[in-house]
Amino acid sequence: MTPSEFDFLKNFLKTRSGLVLSNDKQYLVESRLQPVARSSKLETLSAVIQQLQRGGNRALENEVVEAMTTNESFFFRDKTPFEHFKDTMLPSLLESRATRKQLKIWCAAASTGQEPYSLAICLKEDAAKMPGWRTRILGTDLSQEVLEKAKTGLYSQFEVQRGLPIQLLLKYFEQKGDVWQINPNMRAMIEWKKFNLLESFTHLGEFDIIFCRNVLIYFDQATKSEILGRMAKSLPDDGFLVLGAAETVVGLTDAFKPVSGKRGLFQKKQVAQSATGATSRPRLAVGGGFQR
Repeated sequence: MTPSEFDFLKNFLKTRSGLVLSNDKQYLVESRLQPVARSSKLETLSAVIQQLQRGGNRALENEVVEAMTTNESFFFRDKTPFEHFKDTMLPSLLESRATRKQLKIWCAAASTGQEPYSLAICLKEDAAKMPGWRTRILGTDLSQEVLEKAKTGLYSQFEVQRGLPIQLLLKYFEQKGDVWQINPNMRAMIEWKKFNLLESFTHLGEFDIIFCRNVLIYFDQATKSEILGRMAKSLPDDGFLVLGAAETVVGLTDAFKPVSGKRGLFQKKQVAQSATGATSRPRLAVGGGFQR
C-alpha cells in the first residue's frame, strides 16, 4: 500500500465512521483488509482502494468499514460499570421514575450483544424491585454483521465462559449442541438497530442511561466533543452516561461531570455538582417505545 493510498483510506474511514488512524497503523489496515480483498475477488489492496475511489460500490464500502471496526466484547466486561448500574443508577432511577415506571437504556457500539444482554440479566435479577415496570434496551452498532449475531443470542462455549457466572448461564441460557442461546424472553427485551454515531440522534428519542464504552477513544477530539454534546441532549437531567475506564469528558464538554467515586460514570453538570440534592426534575419522554 502506497502512502497516498493509505492517506485516502484514513480519510475514507474518518468520513464514514469517525475512526482516526495514526500513521503507524498501516500494518493493521493491511492485515484486516486482506480478507476483504479475497472475498471481493480483488487481487491486491490497491485494487480495493481503487474501487473505493471510484465510488458506487456500497457493499465494498461497508465491508471495509466493518473490517476496521473493533468488535471485542464479552459478558459483564470490566464488572465495575455493571456494579454501578445495580448499586447507583437503578436505585436512583427507580425512585425518580416511580410514577411512570419506565426505563430506557441505549448501548451504543453494542457489538455482538454481550453488553445489552448483561444489562438485561441485571434487570431480571432485580425484577422483584420493579413490579409493573417497562424496561427496554436499544443496542446499536455500525456493523450489521455483529448485530445479526447479537439478535440470535447464540454464543460459543468460549464466549459464555468470558465473564458470565455459571449460575447465570444455567438460569438464562439454553444449550443447543455446541453453543448456548439466551432465552427468548431476554432477547425480547432488546431492540437492535444499525446506527453510526456520526448520524443525528434525534430519531432515537430520549434515554435514562447511555452506555458508550470504549468507543470515543477511536475518534479525534472534535468528534468526541460533538458526540458527547448530542448524548447530553438525549439524556434527562438526572440520566446517566457510562464511558470506558480509560475515557473521560475532561477537556471535551462542559455538559457532564463525573459521579464522585464512580469511575466511568457521568451525569449532567448541574446534577453532578449539586451537593444539596436540589436537582431539577427529569423531563418525561414522549410515548412508550423508542422514537423512530
